[in-house]
Amino acid sequence: MKEVHQDNKRHGKTYKYGMVVDLDKCTGCGACMVACMAENNLPFRKENTNDRLTQNFWMRVYKISNGLSFPDTEICYIPRPCQHCEGRGHHHGTPCVSVCPATATDYSHETGIVSQIYTRCFGCRYCMAACPYHVRVFNWWDPRWPKGMNKSLNPDVSVRMRGVVEKCSFCYHRLQRARNKAYAEGRRELHEDEYQTACTQACPAGAITFGDLDNQKHKVYNLKDNPYAFRLLEKLGTNPKVYYLSTKDWARKAGEVFVGNEGRG
Repeated sequence: MKEVHQDNKRHGKTYKYGMVVDLDKCTGCGACMVACMAENNLPFRKENTNDRLTQNFWMRVYKISNGLSFPDTEICYIPRPCQHCEGRGHHHGTPCVSVCPATATDYSHETGIVSQIYTRCFGCRYCMAACPYHVRVFNWWDPRWPKGMNKSLNPDVSVRMRGVVEKCSFCYHRLQRARNKAYAEGRRELHEDEYQTACTQACPAGAITFGDLDNQKHKVYNLKDNPYAFRLLEKLGTNPKVYYLSTKDWARKAGEVFVGNEGRG
């Protein structure tokens, strides 16, 4: 992995990984949430069904409406992973990165991904307070799985301990795996389908598209410039790498004020 990283740096190759979510296709089924939990070793506690404040999800699906009475009611679902904010061109513009005293989170200029280093985190939760999208979660308990389920854990993802903050990583371990494969084959370039997030692959409606936002060969490159594309809370200047599409004017306007604390699916 180190050799690939240095090789990319030497040739000045950088990436800007992000996703585009088509809200007109999303049915709110929650398959992306389940896939994310299975892929990233997220435990599920029985109490989670009753206490939403302690739920541990990296991907959440929110339900919003146009607020009109039947028969004019319209519903829209918003899948919300970490937005992997770029800020204003440097890591200090990324809200969570700029406040972390332990440097447990950082912005990669090579990939555009905001990382989380669990062994550095001491649980001060400044990053949670700074994040305008509420994408970070705190581990209140040590993870536990029903007997036998520990055998199904993903060996590529570390299991987090109690007392640390965690979040969506755009399935970064999949990028590492794809890079290793490319390096073994003597390649520096990755094909679009070689690195895909779990939520992207699991969506039965094909509502999530993932790739390099700066690569003209990737689908997300053109989708992000769609006239119906928008990003959540753009006025804050966080420059997130998750774009949304919707032909519904009210849904696009909701993105200007969406904070993710109402109508969870």
